[in-house]
Amino acid sequence: MNISKQISEAIESSSWIRKMFEEGARRTKEFGSDCVFDFSIGNPEFEPPVEVTENLIKLLQSDEPGTHRYMPNAGFPSTRGYIADQYSKETGLPFTLHDIIMTSGAGGALNVILKTIINPGDEVITFAPYFVEYKAYTENYGGRLIVVPTKDDFSIDFKALESAISSQTKAVLINSPNNPTGVVYDEGELKQLGDILQRKSQELASPVTLISDEPYKKISYDGPVPSPFKYYDNSIIATSHSKDLAIPGERIGHVAISPSHEGRLDLSRGVVIALRILGFVNAPALMQRLIPLVDGVQIDVEIYRKNRDLLYEHLIKIGFSCVKPKGAFYLFPRSPIEDDLEFVRIAQESNLLLVPGSAFGASGFFRIAYCVAHETIKRSLPLFTQLAKKYQLS
Repeated sequence: MNISKQISEAIESSSWIRKMFEEGARRTKEFGSDCVFDFSIGNPEFEPPVEVTENLIKLLQSDEPGTHRYMPNAGFPSTRGYIADQYSKETGLPFTLHDIIMTSGAGGALNVILKTIINPGDEVITFAPYFVEYKAYTENYGGRLIVVPTKDDFSIDFKALESAISSQTKAVLINSPNNPTGVVYDEGELKQLGDILQRKSQELASPVTLISDEPYKKISYDGPVPSPFKYYDNSIIATSHSKDLAIPGERIGHVAISPSHEGRLDLSRGVVIALRILGFVNAPALMQRLIPLVDGVQIDVEIYRKNRDLLYEHLIKIGFSCVKPKGAFYLFPRSPIEDDLEFVRIAQESNLLLVPGSAFGASGFFRIAYCVAHETIKRSLPLFTQLAKKYQLS
């Protein structure tokens, strides 16, 4: 075999995803795209706000020299300064451009953070269900992902968290709004989380870093998503504009380090070095220049709210059990049978493409990505009803 054992195992573990995509492509060819309902990927069908296109055109037509050249690895100072100002306004903390490092999306941000802080054998705690790539990201740098269960409503089980923290704990990784549940951690939860991490850091005589993965932060249905920066000093945020500007393919994000983080300067230098080591070098220049120009612009959240409400209310009406999401664009209902892989396979036979909860460390559930046209959801409802009848849901 010419590929590494680690990659071979990764291919094997993701084979069900590959099969699902292949089956979806086959069914689309056989039945037509209007008859196949792909709710499998968080890849918004909606186009970016018009301001994104207009400003990109201006940037491309500009005669300013150096538009596409290298910049400091951390990113353009003007863009980083703009983002730092936004965090200062939100939190009241004195962010500077040195606390911001531009990255290739939130995935790139998470990787450079983990590369910077993890030694072999270190543990990173996260909560199930969790984004599918967290395990691979952590293990790639010699760490271990420790998965802590959540409560029935997917809120943090703080007793379970305290039991999981050990002398090997390097970081706690949260995702709010959450993929796949849409759960948002409120101020009370973040404060309690910060208090626990502060106490445990003192007991261990070693700081536990809080990493908050926030690419869905601006897709919130009940007001602004609270920032962990207000509740715990040793916090880092990884985020992107993939979702709020509907430009996931452009891969633009950043790392934000709390000005109160006790390892602030070393972290900043480390993340920049990690960018180079991992081959990212820098975030895309054109996208970096774009961000300050589209100040305050984002996709209309009401589009997602309308989709959420229609789909959620229908699923509840026909007998599915589901926590109503407060952010992002996913539903995470309970599977009517214990084997969520089998349920997803059966749903495929009805031309519904879903993702099993097992992919997110939560067997017995399934994920629906509702970042599709409203009409697509309306046309899919009878198929969900047929599934409910098949399993005699009420």
